[in-house]
Amino acid sequence: MNKSAIIIGSGFSSLAASCYLAKAGFKVTIFEKNTTIGGRARQLKKEGFTFDIGPTWYWMPDVFERFFSDFNKKPSDYFKLEKLSPAYSVYFGKGDYITIDDTLEKIKSTFENEEKGSATELQKFIDTAKSNYDIAIKDLVYNPGVSPLELVTPATIKKLNQFFSNIKKDVRKKFKNDRLAKILEFPVLFLGAKPSDTPSFYSFMNYADFGLGTFHPKNGMYEVILAIASLAKELGVTIKTNSPVDKINTTNGVAKSIVSNNKIYNANVIISGADYHHTETLVDKKYRQYSESYWNKKTFAPSSLLFYVGFNKKLKNVNHHTLFFDVDFDKHAKAIYDDPKWPESPLFYASFPSKTDDNSAPKGKEAGIFLIPLAPGIKDTAALRNEYFNKIIDRFETLTSQNVKNDIIFKESFCLNDFINDYNSYKGNAYGMANTLLQTAFLRPKLKSKKVKQLYFTGQLTVPGPGVPPSLISGKLVSELVIKNNIENKMSHNT
Repeated sequence: MNKSAIIIGSGFSSLAASCYLAKAGFKVTIFEKNTTIGGRARQLKKEGFTFDIGPTWYWMPDVFERFFSDFNKKPSDYFKLEKLSPAYSVYFGKGDYITIDDTLEKIKSTFENEEKGSATELQKFIDTAKSNYDIAIKDLVYNPGVSPLELVTPATIKKLNQFFSNIKKDVRKKFKNDRLAKILEFPVLFLGAKPSDTPSFYSFMNYADFGLGTFHPKNGMYEVILAIASLAKELGVTIKTNSPVDKINTTNGVAKSIVSNNKIYNANVIISGADYHHTETLVDKKYRQYSESYWNKKTFAPSSLLFYVGFNKKLKNVNHHTLFFDVDFDKHAKAIYDDPKWPESPLFYASFPSKTDDNSAPKGKEAGIFLIPLAPGIKDTAALRNEYFNKIIDRFETLTSQNVKNDIIFKESFCLNDFINDYNSYKGNAYGMANTLLQTAFLRPKLKSKKVKQLYFTGQLTVPGPGVPPSLISGKLVSELVIKNNIENKMSHNT
């Protein structure tokens, strides 16, 4: 009998899982509700401009290399990668910014100019971060989150104290300069939690930032989606778009089939890379592992208000990635985690891919992506979106000393309601569940359903956590569990 697998969703984790399962001999079909693949990493094309709707940062190139090498391929077989120089800049006030370069040596001299003695401290901090990276990314995160013992290795025992301190405490102890501290606290925002709630061990994100650098795939992050989809198809995977899954059918507690567009599709295994909470609403209530109150108590990574803007001219005084930290970081974080509401003065991030990539905007024009992190579950209206666009564009003009409002050709927005409509995202979150101490590894929602046999989960709400590299790893982990359980089931049938 042919082994068959159905995968719900076509984001990074689903596509990765499809490749591993196809390689292991499964007949794999992906069901995607939207008209295009990619999940949260889709693409917007408008009037000659091209925008990544979701992720815009390419970090941890080694994780992508490791993924493609599992199929005797290289990223360069599919897309062209460019290391950004500089990596990004951070604004703290009008005309006042710090630029982060493309090598640690250059970054150390930037730090030293800002605070005497900080180059030495930075080297020590990054040495620890690298050691954490080697343990985490080369070893720990490739565990399936099944048992607490996965975290207990000779290397992690030495690092135990780092799980009881936090990034903010560590950074502020070593760096008195507030601007440098903010730059070092920034990468953990990718993990979806405040620096004060993120265990010190996660400083490996700082190594990803300063040690490995920031890259840009030619034509944007969507090229990486197309690359993995291309690999999946080479391996025999079928991808169906415009195919929402309305129900997962079970018989005697075993997942047997799905319903999509009023048709039933059978499979030996069902994996969902769709929102975990949403997927559990597709099975009968008695088969749901996690209650509404469970989800409600969890710390979710932020949602986002995003704008995709076409400018009629080239912009000055910005880099490909530019962060705006000219307002109170803690107040904004409070409005996300402690007292969920729209922040009065939001930090924001802007990406101008056309600074690096001619294909993202017509000649002489600029593509701009603006992002404001927001609390999930708050109200989202067209009026609020407009109000916040005006807030950030006013500040943008002041900080970068240029007028841009009259040069806007168009702007499209994407916010909580869109995350819910397009991705069935719980409370409209953008990045899944935060990686706090009590939501790490085996403490996250499980890859394998405890109540339904042959039902599995992958993506940002399960292990290892939020972000693109972790999503690729999640696809690998779930496929390994499926293959292992399949072998075990076969053996028990044969005995």
